[in-house]
Amino acid sequence: MRQPFTLPAGNSASNRRQAYALLLLGVVFLIIAWLGFLNPYALGVLLFGLGMLGVAPLSRRRFLSAGWLTTSLGVATFLMYLLAIGLGLLGIAWMAHRGYTSTGGLTPGLFVLGVAVTEYLQAAHLTPSTLVPFALSLWLPGSGLFVLGLVSLATSGRTYLNTKRHPANRTQTPVQRGTTAMHPVKGGDR
Repeated sequence: MRQPFTLPAGNSASNRRQAYALLLLGVVFLIIAWLGFLNPYALGVLLFGLGMLGVAPLSRRRFLSAGWLTTSLGVATFLMYLLAIGLGLLGIAWMAHRGYTSTGGLTPGLFVLGVAVTEYLQAAHLTPSTLVPFALSLWLPGSGLFVLGLVSLATSGRTYLNTKRHPANRTQTPVQRGTTAMHPVKGGDR
């Protein structure tokens, strides 16, 4: 008998490993920030994104697109924002094409919107004066990765289905003796 939906057996274990890796990276960055190493350099957002990208292979559907976009925004401290956002969105489109992330993800748009709101508030002098030094120091990747690790650890035990919405099949389902045969959709529309 075929099952219509199956979940990988190691899904929650890989999510837990990813959460522990995020916690470890967060603690390492917090210790480095507390010791004062690399604080004069504007690497905070870049290292935050690289930290998410570093743990993405443990569970590709979590943090891959957010890590790519955050890394691109971290590069924007050295380049222009439009170039960085364009590179980030191109990378996310490639990931969606390869099946690593869904095409309807809200995370990239929320990240860009968050950066835009922060930039606007900063230009209007409505943010604390410590925001920019915090975002560019190692305190951001340390605290950000630690919080992401805690959230990932809290949600790693959840079982959920990542189903892709497909248009209804217009084929007839064979019916025998009052039962309906259910077959899983294979392949998708790639």
